[in-house]
Amino acid sequence: MKRFAALIDRLIYTRSRNSKLALIVDYLKHTPDPDRGWAIAALTESLDFPAVKAGTVRTLLATRVDEDLFRLSRHFVGDTAETAALLWPDAAGAKDDLSVSQAVDALASATRSDAPAIVASLLDRLDADGRYALLKLALGGMRVGVSARLAKQAFALAFDVPVDDVEELWHAIPPPYAPLFAWGEGRAERPDLADVAFFRPFMLAHPLEEESIDLADYAAEWKWDGIRVQIVRSGKGGGGETRIYSRGGEEISGAFPELVTAFDQDAVIDGELLVRGDAQGGEAASFNALQQRLGRKVVSRKMLADYPAFVRVYDLLGVDGEDLRGLPWSERRARLEAFVPRLADSHFDLSQLIDATDFDDLTERRAGARDAAIEGVMLKRRDAPYVAGRRAGLWYKWKRDPLTADCVMMYAQRGNGRRASFYSDYTFGCWSETGELLPVGKAYSGFTDEELKWLDKFVRDNTLNRFGPVREVEKSLVLEVAFDSIHASKRHKSGLAMRFPRISRIRRDKPAEEADRIATLLAMAT
Repeated sequence: MKRFAALIDRLIYTRSRNSKLALIVDYLKHTPDPDRGWAIAALTESLDFPAVKAGTVRTLLATRVDEDLFRLSRHFVGDTAETAALLWPDAAGAKDDLSVSQAVDALASATRSDAPAIVASLLDRLDADGRYALLKLALGGMRVGVSARLAKQAFALAFDVPVDDVEELWHAIPPPYAPLFAWGEGRAERPDLADVAFFRPFMLAHPLEEESIDLADYAAEWKWDGIRVQIVRSGKGGGGETRIYSRGGEEISGAFPELVTAFDQDAVIDGELLVRGDAQGGEAASFNALQQRLGRKVVSRKMLADYPAFVRVYDLLGVDGEDLRGLPWSERRARLEAFVPRLADSHFDLSQLIDATDFDDLTERRAGARDAAIEGVMLKRRDAPYVAGRRAGLWYKWKRDPLTADCVMMYAQRGNGRRASFYSDYTFGCWSETGELLPVGKAYSGFTDEELKWLDKFVRDNTLNRFGPVREVEKSLVLEVAFDSIHASKRHKSGLAMRFPRISRIRRDKPAEEADRIATLLAMAT
């Protein structure tokens, strides 16, 4: 555990991407199995211990430390794992002889009834650094700046293997990835995925920065506002397996059982997961409707009926055992148009191309597109193969210009990680017709480090009330908020929900009473 704790500590205080890569490469090269596999799974949030939650740790800590001391310390530190690791009393003769795999085995075997005793026994064997590493392993939320993509690149560098191969194998092999390490080190052949519904890394787009694209070279289609998914079925007939993956490679099949059942072809498709807004008309609803289905482990019949999911298909990566990713887009598109009729039209349809005469025509159509489910335009080079990641000149995304509104800061909360000492998460509102300020969104991005310092000072100097980690502030600061779209929502008192809100400007020049009205935002809602 000591080596894993040291890795976490160094990653926290290392901002450079290349330096983080070097740290992980060194760890993978010099740490034995299965510790390194469990560690990399923890860093990429691929572990889950259902019996051990933050509440378990808080309850356990109350048996060793004064509850008020923990509450006040947690409020200042901003992280449960770090607070508990520092406050937990050192046991007499504590010795760090706990391996990562021993910790994983103990946590995985825990039940809700014996989890507190198991966690306590593990904490008693460690020093403060080891306790922090253990709790982060158990609870997740590492926040050390290591994405799954970075971890895969580190693996490729450590063992001199193609990162695209690592991407494919990573999601097909569960932690602690023993076959993956055996292949990387040359001790075994590349694992055979012939009968596995494995994830293929998505092809991604660069933001369009030029103001003109020759539509002779690029095809245009709408960028739909759902979540990008890949549906894979391996094997033919009734013995095949179907899986649905998100863009990051997370399997989300359980949340959309109707799509798993409906996708009965030996194929791999790339598309946009959406929800139908009108069961009769079949048009796509806003992202707010899709959110009702995301992250659910159990989907009720009512949920299936009220928010019917479907996939608008963009691309065909493979069919009937043939890998199509090396073909140019134009050939894949022709194969896709021939393939989509094989799918149930109740759950799948084809993303149509935009028949624009030239770029000026496309610009005009994009500007007028305020459909609830459209967030812009995709431009795809007609001769481009389907390659993992972002490759210059192949695909571009051209989002709609954001909407903006002037809102008033209402509440602020401490951030996490390196922002734990700053009030960096802001809830803001707009005025109702009766003069009441109602929350319309929350944002924690869009500002510079210098602006963050100014905002943090404003919060501290203008606090009216404290509610645990949240501060209510004087309603005097106007923030210009940018957002991609806004939708009606029954879950919020204002009746509104913003999509991707971020702070675009601090309006120190504008009186709070001149901020926007709820009615103004309702007029923007789709």
